[in-house]
Amino acid sequence: MITNPVIDTLMRRSSVRAYRQEMPSEEVIETIVRAGQQAPFAMQLCSVLLERGGKIPWGAPINFSICIDVERIRLIAEKRGWQVRLNDLLLLLFGLQDAAYMAQNMVIAAESLGLGSCFIGAAPMMAPQIVERFHLPPKVFPLVMLVMGYPSERQPRRPRYPLSFTLFEGEYPELSDEAIEEAMQVMDEGYLAQDYYRKLGAMIPIQGDRAETETPETYSWTEHISRKLQWHPSGEGLLENLRRCGFDLCPSDVAPDTGSDA
Repeated sequence: MITNPVIDTLMRRSSVRAYRQEMPSEEVIETIVRAGQQAPFAMQLCSVLLERGGKIPWGAPINFSICIDVERIRLIAEKRGWQVRLNDLLLLLFGLQDAAYMAQNMVIAAESLGLGSCFIGAAPMMAPQIVERFHLPPKVFPLVMLVMGYPSERQPRRPRYPLSFTLFEGEYPELSDEAIEEAMQVMDEGYLAQDYYRKLGAMIPIQGDRAETETPETYSWTEHISRKLQWHPSGEGLLENLRRCGFDLCPSDVAPDTGSDA
């Protein structure tokens, strides 16, 4: 594999969950956000909320909430005498892209400056609290939180799928049992070798009648992710949070598309 300083920064990055109390300087914070702004975008449908100190997870000194933000472009269009007619689903998809690209640029910029970071993907489920805390207007929705600071410890890189289970040329293959089992083995053995979930105390309890077959010593990535896939099966809580933030993906006044011109 080719290496250079940028590739090395990308490859060494891992989530950090222990931080020194040192506050990054204004210049460092501005540099990280400016680097985030240089990500590719559709309409710059993203903005960043900053918290310093307080009850930030793992004692990190700063926390960014990266938001899908349609409000600013609405105001710009209004100045031009236009209204936003693009439907909420497309606005949300474009905003997801913009916000995700920005967040990743911020992570790599921070890594290059000696900071560590950790994404918190629960921000959409915490939207009402974030809206209240920051007085967000309609059409601004928190996509992900990103805690940052100078690490007090570094963790090894986490395992990833084999490239053969990720890169498909020509067409999406029919994945064989052998390919699936190889990918599972790579992920599970890699996490077990790092004793990741046992040290983190992150074993998700089983709900319902299904018997527990794992122990903290055998519990690993594929079981952990499979249990996460049982959460929020209806998605109604997330849809309600989106509605509260002004994104209506199921408008009641729109007739369903039957596929007919009649």
